[in-house]
Amino acid sequence: MIDFACKEFKIKDVIKCALNLTRADMKVLEYFFEEPDIWSKTEQIATLTELDLSTVQRSVKKLHEKGILTKSQNNLDGGGYSFIYRINNKAEIKELIMGIVSKWVAKVEQELEDW
Repeated sequence: MIDFACKEFKIKDVIKCALNLTRADMKVLEYFFEEPDIWSKTEQIATLTELDLSTVQRSVKKLHEKGILTKSQNNLDGGGYSFIYRINNKAEIKELIMGIVSKWVAKVEQELEDW
């Protein structure tokens, strides 16, 4: 927990807010935190998180676009392909979040200065 004056924040809430994630996005992200070295298909994630497949597909797309997940194409023997996903290095994700938090701090400093 982070104690900020009159309110305590759970780190998961800071991550969710900083990255602008939905509850479903956060559930998918938590899945990847628990399985950092495993490449996963959306169907597998949907089953294990008990989320609808289309919800998981939207979440992994969003997390990939934000640079949190790596996407790889898995070619199928009979033709076609599917995508698999893995979480990026936790240090990279931390750096991304800290950059956002630093912008918040700068904004608060500016607002206080203007006040």
